[in-house]
Amino acid sequence: MNYIFVYGTLKRGYMNNFILAAQEYYGPAVTKPGFVLYELEGYPGMVEDPSALEGIVGEVWSVDDKCLRHLDKLEGLKEGLYRRAAVPLEAPFEEKKVQAYLYLRDVSGRARAPRDWKA
Repeated sequence: MNYIFVYGTLKRGYMNNFILAAQEYYGPAVTKPGFVLYELEGYPGMVEDPSALEGIVGEVWSVDDKCLRHLDKLEGLKEGLYRRAAVPLEAPFEEKKVQAYLYLRDVSGRARAPRDWKA
């Protein structure tokens, strides 16, 4: 199984959560400081920022390999839109190897999104 931290449209109650319907929800989670969200085109993008003092609010899911491939396609890994990387989380997930999708494009001129993104 693969542990994924989601923070945008994949969260419960949002438009892409149906992709996770057959997967296991582990609960709410917060990253350690060092990440910020930016508003993109109706969804957020998380980027590393060592100056960020608060973590990003999201959810942890356990996904199978087939679902992970679907998520990689959705997030545009081949196109260089996002990369999947390990992210440190606060308790109770600090001991788990959890990955998230980090936005790779330029965020200059983009508005910062709240750390607990809501569509």
